[in-house]
Parts: sequence; C-alpha cells; structure tokens
Amino acid sequence: MKSLLSVLKISVPEKIYIKNPESSTLGKKIIEHSIYLINEIGFECFTFKKLGIRIGSNESSIYRYFESKHKLLLYLSSWYWAWLEYQLVIETFSLTNVNEKLEKAITVVTKTVKEDSNFSHINETILYKIIVNENSKSFLTKEVDTENKEGYFEVYKRIITRISDMILATNSTYPFSLSLASTIIEGALHQHYLREHFPLITNSKTTDITTGFFIQLVKNTIK
Repeated sequence: MKSLLSVLKISVPEKIYIKNPESSTLGKKIIEHSIYLINEIGFECFTFKKLGIRIGSNESSIYRYFESKHKLLLYLSSWYWAWLEYQLVIETFSLTNVNEKLEKAITVVTKTVKEDSNFSHINETILYKIIVNENSKSFLTKEVDTENKEGYFEVYKRIITRISDMILATNSTYPFSLSLASTIIEGALHQHYLREHFPLITNSKTTDITTGFFIQLVKNTIK
C-alpha cells in the first residue's frame, strides 16, 4: 500500500505549467482563487486580469506560472483526476472480490465529491463543479492531439485504464472494457450536469441514483 501511495501522489504533468504552483505561496493562491473565480463567472469570462485583481497581484505574475488560461484549466483538470485516482486506489486496494472492487470503483468515480482537508488550498467540492461544467473545454480544442502527445492527459487516461482493468478482472472476455470505462467517467459527469441544468431529462435526481444507474448498467453489460 505504501508503494502505491508514493506513486499516486497528487502530481500534474510538468509541461502543463511554466512554474509549479505548488512550489510557492503565490502559486497556491493562484490555484485556490482560480477555482472560486471560474466557478463564479465561468471559464469563458475568466481572465488572468480578473484573477490578479482577486488575489491582489499583477497579471504578469500569473503568466510566470501558466502561459494561458487554457493551461490553467488543464492543470485543474489533471489535478482533479490525479486526486480521484488517489481516492480510487485507497477505496479499492484492500478488496479481493472482483465484483465488489468494481462496484466500489464505480461508486468512487460517480459520486458527488466532498472536500478533502488534506489539501487546504484546493476546495475539491468547488473544483468538482468546474469539472462537471468545464472539463470538456480542456480537450475539445484544435490542439488536443498535440497536447495528448505531450502527455497532458496521462492522468485522465490512467484512471480510465484502471477501471477497464477492473472490468476485465470481472469478465476477461468482455471486448469493450475501455469504451465502457470511459463511458462511466464521462457519463457520470454528464448526468451530474443534467441534474444541475436539465433536471427534466434525467432520472439522476441524487448522486446515489447516478451511482446506482452506472452499477446496474455495467453489471447488465458485462454479465
């Protein structure tokens, strides 16, 4: 367990940032308040100038950490997926029954996020709202293939692979494990988005219903 946790430390691909925001008080302040500001006004309206005003710092100081707000969103997204992967390993490591392990994994990646006191400068609850509403903007760009080659989405892809492996552990002959795993990840975000903005077209009125839906979907699909 100890070796696994050392591998799963909350780290973001280095090419996303110019200077690691975790390395300074200002950097952590940038991350902390960017989360609150993006949640308040949306990513389209978010600018480094507005963030600079919020934190009482020059706009140019933010550019020493990130070359663009797109890279900042990539950082927040990657941090979230790394944190979720950490939760996934913690919750499933000791489980030996493959069916129980898969069900627990689905629960972890589909439930509503609660704040983690281990990271005082990051409000995971608010960050999760950003992931639900803004995550697709981190990769629905013309540069996605180049950024993928640069390793920007490694954490996101890794968590999907972990769930895919759990699916195969349950049914080694199932031919679409990666497609099903990515559907769980993206589908959960979509259902939470619908619940928030289009409640009339989803049955997922609570996070428990969302989780139950995906557990039933997976069980019926791979049996």
